[in-house]
Amino acid sequence: MNSNDTSNNVSLLNNTAFAGKTILITGGASGIGAQSAITFAQLGANIIISDINVSQGQATVAQLQALGAQAVFIAADVSRIEQVNTLFTSSIARFNKVDVVVNNAGIEYTPTPTHLTDDELFLKNIDVNLKGVWFCVKAALKHMLANNGGQIINVASVAGLRSAPMISGYSATKHAVIGLTKSVAVEYARANIRVNAVCPSFIDTPMVQRTLEAMDERGQKSVLGASPMKRLGQPQEIANAIVWLASEQSSFMNGHCMTLDGGMLA
Repeated sequence: MNSNDTSNNVSLLNNTAFAGKTILITGGASGIGAQSAITFAQLGANIIISDINVSQGQATVAQLQALGAQAVFIAADVSRIEQVNTLFTSSIARFNKVDVVVNNAGIEYTPTPTHLTDDELFLKNIDVNLKGVWFCVKAALKHMLANNGGQIINVASVAGLRSAPMISGYSATKHAVIGLTKSVAVEYARANIRVNAVCPSFIDTPMVQRTLEAMDERGQKSVLGASPMKRLGQPQEIANAIVWLASEQSSFMNGHCMTLDGGMLA
């Protein structure tokens, strides 16, 4: 992750597109979350990063501050409602409001036949990938209703759009996130709150690298070959979509789940 390389950042937005705006990103310590934070910061935003990885989260905040951004780290486990509520209370106390919430926190799922999958793994995915998004969406809505609107962007997956053998529990949570995204988008459209999602395939993040390490060579080759482009996506490519969805350039897009998969589902 190179905070000085802006060559692939969203080019349609000027460098003050988010000036005065505050962005809260869960799971922001690394991967897609961190790259999104950097891209928002380069466009003038204030940033709140939340994660359970304190040291990496603080390191990412230091990168943002080096770019001149107002940025803070607030540790929170999104599966714990009291920690989510504290996260939003602390964020508002620091910046007065939150304009954009990016629900990016999630955990991996070791590929396993469904009948052999440990129920604890499934339940942990429910806790983080679904309950965590639910808690954050509710907290965001309460705040945004009192502040004339905002943007919510959920990070789902192509596994929420199709079958995903061997990761069925993970797929179930991402299908649920997509259903939540669409339902909330319609329910709150008249309140000037837009809700969208991104649905990446395999992206070159620490989480995906850990998943690949748990696979045999055949499994790794199947992942790399799943996209017609025959490569992993890059965090910046997903960050660009998230930032665009949060911008006024996507002002008529609501309840949309943007697929970023190199053509896998085409």
